Amino acid sequence: MTTFTRRALTLAAATVGAMMLTACSGGDAPDGRSAYERAGDRAEGQVDAPVTIIEYASTSCGGCGAFHEQGKAAIDDGIERGDVRFVFREMLTGQPNLARAGFMLARCAPEDQYLDVIDLLFEQQRALFSAMQQGNAQGQFQTIARTAGFSDEEFRACMTNQDVLEAVEDANLQAVRDGITSTPSFIINGQTLDIQSGAEGQVYAADGEVLVDDEGEIPAQFDRDTWDRIIALFKARAEG
Repeated sequence: MTTFTRRALTLAAATVGAMMLTACSGGDAPDGRSAYERAGDRAEGQVDAPVTIIEYASTSCGGCGAFHEQGKAAIDDGIERGDVRFVFREMLTGQPNLARAGFMLARCAPEDQYLDVIDLLFEQQRALFSAMQQGNAQGQFQTIARTAGFSDEEFRACMTNQDVLEAVEDANLQAVRDGITSTPSFIINGQTLDIQSGAEGQVYAADGEVLVDDEGEIPAQFDRDTWDRIIALFKARAEG
C-alpha cells in the first residue's frame, strides 16, 4: 500500500469526488500513552502535553464534520506547539453504515496513517452525503480509498474483513459504556465537556462548571476562536 502524508491527502482530496458505501494531569503511562488514554486509542501530539483532548466522533455525523472544519484547526496548531495531545475515539452515529465503512478503511491503513484517513473522510463528508442521495456512494468511497493508497483489491478485502468490523463495533460499544450519548463529545484533561445555559446563551462547561476566561463565559460553538480559548484555559489550569 502506498504511504501518504496528511498534506498529500489534503491536496489529493481537492481533486477527488465524494465517498463511501451506502447504508451510514497528569504523568505519562508506562507504555507511552498519556494518563487519560487507554490501549487502542489513536492519538497525536506530545504525550506530556498540558492539554489532552479526547473526541468521540463519527465520520458521518454532521456536527462532527462542522467541528473538524472549524475548530479542529485550533487543536492542530496546539499539537504543533506541544500544548495538545489529541485522542480520537470512534462512535457509530449519524449514518452508522457510512461511519462503519469509514472507520474500517481508516483501520486498514497503516497505523500511523489512521488519523490522516479520518481527516480525509471529514473533508469529503458533504460530498459523501450528496453521493449517497444520488445512489453513488459506494463508487465514490472506492475513489477515496484509491486516494488513500488502497488498490481496489485491498479496498474490497478491507470491507469484508470481519476482524476489522468487530473492532469498529467494539469501539462503538465502548463509547456507549463510557456514557457517551451524542457526537461530537469531548473529554479534556479528564473532565467531560457539556453545554449549559449562560448569561448570553449556550456555553461550555466542564463537569458541570461553566468555562470562564478573561473574555467571559466560553460559548458552546465550534469556531476556531472558541477552541483557542478552551485550549488556553485548560493549559493555564494544568500549569497552575
